Amino acid sequence: MAKDNESFRDQINIIGAGTTIKGDIDCNGDMRIDGKITGNIKISGKIVVGPTGDINGQITCKNSEIEGKLEGKIFVNELLVLKSTAAILGDISTTKLAIEPGATFTGNCKMDGKAQANAAEK
Repeated sequence: MAKDNESFRDQINIIGAGTTIKGDIDCNGDMRIDGKITGNIKISGKIVVGPTGDINGQITCKNSEIEGKLEGKIFVNELLVLKSTAAILGDISTTKLAIEPGATFTGNCKMDGKAQANAAEK
């Protein structure tokens, strides 16, 4: 059974543009979001929010690259990259942060290497 769980981690889940999901998502692999999500997202791998991606909720993940919109908190265990088209309204907790010119961020940022522990407390 452990072998089956490992194979899920190699898969990438895609939520396409024009798709709307209301509810929480829990994923063992990586995910790319180009649609709209209202709910909390917990990813064991990397989450990419494309330029048309729009999330209203909390994200917890290992790594993240944001090009679209996020309204809510984000907890990233390793690296968070905000691309030039990113718009974040909410708090960030991460170990490493890269922000391209043009990205907007309104909220608090905490960089202490304890993003996952902080997420578990919330």
